[in-house]
Amino acid sequence: MQKVPMTKRGAERLQKELNNLKNVERPAIIAAIAEAREHGDLSENAEYHAAREKQSFIEGRIQELEYAVSCAEIIDTAALKNDEIVFGATVVLMNEDTEEEKTYQIVGKYEADLDHGLISVLSPMARALIGKSEGDSVEIAAKSYEILEVKYV
Repeated sequence: MQKVPMTKRGAERLQKELNNLKNVERPAIIAAIAEAREHGDLSENAEYHAAREKQSFIEGRIQELEYAVSCAEIIDTAALKNDEIVFGATVVLMNEDTEEEKTYQIVGKYEADLDHGLISVLSPMARALIGKSEGDSVEIAAKSYEILEVKYV
């Protein structure tokens, strides 16, 4: 099993989701399936089929999270001190054309969430940033960005 880098915060978030699925969602869906079975003919029971579909999703997500947590190599990003951008860095970028600023943190593939500024270490953006320093210019998706700040939190 190959170790996958993950931030401490990301590992905690995944473990919390896993616990919720196992201890709250799974028992609730089992109860919903039992209730739907009591309504009679299962072949035409939409509640039963919807509950079974949701159960399948929950079980798949549990397997995915268990794998992610088991192969995680947790890295404490607050302990990192580096002049160059590496895994765990929080980077403030400025679009050199529009001067719009955006902040991203480079995280593991299982914790990536672009809506929250968390980009996978495997993404093209992270690959372009790794090894660069404050003040460097970097080309990402045909746009030029200046790295304004690098911090490890």
